[in-house]
Amino acid sequence: MTPRVLIVGVSTRALAESAARAGYRVLAVDGFGDLDLRRVAEVRVACDARGRFSPGAAVRAARGARAESVVYAASFENHPRAVRTIAAERALWGNPPEVLERVRNPLLVAATLAQHDLATPAVRAAAPRSGRGSRSWLAKPRASGGGSGIVAWRPGWRAPRDAYFQERIAGVPGSIVFAADGRRAVPLGFSRLLAGERAFGATGFRYSGNILVGRGDAAFSDVERLCARAIALAEVITREFGLVGVNGIDFIARRGTPYPIEVNPRYTAAMELVERAYGLSIFDIHARACTGNLPAFDLAGARHTSMATGKAILYARGDVVLGDTRPWLDDDSVRDVSAPGERCRRGQPICTIFAAGRDAAECRAALGNRAAALYAEVEGHDARARSA
Repeated sequence: MTPRVLIVGVSTRALAESAARAGYRVLAVDGFGDLDLRRVAEVRVACDARGRFSPGAAVRAARGARAESVVYAASFENHPRAVRTIAAERALWGNPPEVLERVRNPLLVAATLAQHDLATPAVRAAAPRSGRGSRSWLAKPRASGGGSGIVAWRPGWRAPRDAYFQERIAGVPGSIVFAADGRRAVPLGFSRLLAGERAFGATGFRYSGNILVGRGDAAFSDVERLCARAIALAEVITREFGLVGVNGIDFIARRGTPYPIEVNPRYTAAMELVERAYGLSIFDIHARACTGNLPAFDLAGARHTSMATGKAILYARGDVVLGDTRPWLDDDSVRDVSAPGERCRRGQPICTIFAAGRDAAECRAALGNRAAALYAEVEGHDARARSA
C-alpha cells in the first residue's frame, strides 16, 4: 500500500512535489492551495479569520487527516507546541519540539558557536545602547521567517515587541543546506541568497530567492574556503543540537567566512534547486535521514560540473487581479501557480520562477528577464480588465 504523508507549512508545493515523486500519497495543509500543489496532493487550506496562514489554523485543518507520518515546513519551526500537537498520532519526520526550542534560540546558537571558535554575529536580548564606534544592529522577531519584520536598528528607537538584536555584518547573503542524523551532516547545496530584490517586487530584508552556485563562482569571494567553513558550521550545529532530516543555515559571507544569521531546522526553499540541479530526491533523503540513514553525496563533485540554478519569488508590485494562469502549469520555469481571477494585494506572492546560467550573475539576469516578462503579462491583464 502506498504510504500517506501529511505535509504542513505556509507553502508546501515544492516539498509535496518531492514527496509525490518519491512515491508517497500526500495530504498538504498550507496557506495557498496553489494549482500545481493540487496536481500532486489532496489539499486543505489553513488560514485564520484575516485570511492569513497560521500554525494553529493548520493544526485545526489537519484534524482527522489519515496519514502515517507528518513533515513540517516553514514556519512550524517557530511553534514547537503546534509540532507536538500535529505529531501526537503520527510519526514525526523532522526535528522534535525539544530540538526546535533550543536551535531556534539565537542567543544559545551564538554562544554554542563561540565555544567552538566559529565566527558569529553578536546577539543581544535587549536593545543596544548608542556609543561611539558601536556596531550596527538589526532588530529581528524571534518567531519570523523569510526576512519578515526585520528592521535596521537605530539607537533611541522603541524596541519591537518580542525582538532580539543581531549585529549587522556587511557582506553577501548565502545559505547551506544539509542532511543530518543527529551526529553527522552531509552537505547538499550551497547558494547565494537573494533578499529585498526590487526586480522581484521585494523590499527590505524579504526573502526573494536563491541561486545554487558552482565551483569557483564569483558570487562569493574565496568561495571554496567559504563553502568548507559553512560545512563546518553545519557539522557543529548538527552535533550540538541533534538535528535530523534536512536543514539549512543562512549566513552572511565576508572575506571567506560565513557569519550564521539563522538556523532553519526544516525543509528550506533552496532545496528545490538541489533537486533540479543534482537530481536528488530531497523528500527521500529527509525521510531516511530521520531514521539515521544519510546519503552518499559528493557536493564538491556536483558543484564542479553543474551550472548555476536559481529561483525567485515574484511579489505583486501593486494590487492586481490575475488572468488565466492555467498555461503556467505547463511552463517548467513557473511554479506556485495561483488560481485564475485571484486577487493579489501588493507584496503578496504571485508565483515562483526558475532560471539557469553559466554562473550566478548570468542566472540572476535570466531570472530578472523572466520576472519582467511575467510582470508585463500580469499587470497588462489587470490594466485591461480595469479599463473594460
